[in-house]
Amino acid sequence: MILEGGCYCGAVRYRAEGEPMMKAQCHCRECQYITGGSPNVFVAMPIAGYSYTKGTPKAFKRSDLPNPVTREFCPECGTHVVTKPPGFPAAIVKVGSLDDPKAFGGPQMAIYTVDQQPFHCIPEGIPSFPRLPG
Repeated sequence: MILEGGCYCGAVRYRAEGEPMMKAQCHCRECQYITGGSPNVFVAMPIAGYSYTKGTPKAFKRSDLPNPVTREFCPECGTHVVTKPPGFPAAIVKVGSLDDPKAFGGPQMAIYTVDQQPFHCIPEGIPSFPRLPG
């Protein structure tokens, strides 16, 4: 599978190639900050197949956490395009940044529901986990 996308203003573009490792929506509090309050809908793609084809994103990593993720976003418009967790061989691609979000197809699971808000909806029939599965 090949996924292409970028930021809102077009300054940053990427390509993600390979088989999706996970398709999910994350309800953790950190993701709520990034999305403006909603769950974060993402597809985890192999890190080896992820590259930027235009522009250079800005990266952010919290300094107060022992093992923080790196969040990459457009330095011009602020669109968050990917998260890179340490020790996990995947780029967590934000579905809203895909050229064709329909290619996502839908989440296979909901994670970090321990932080789910009353107004968050989980699609019927998908497994939900308080944190990460297994």
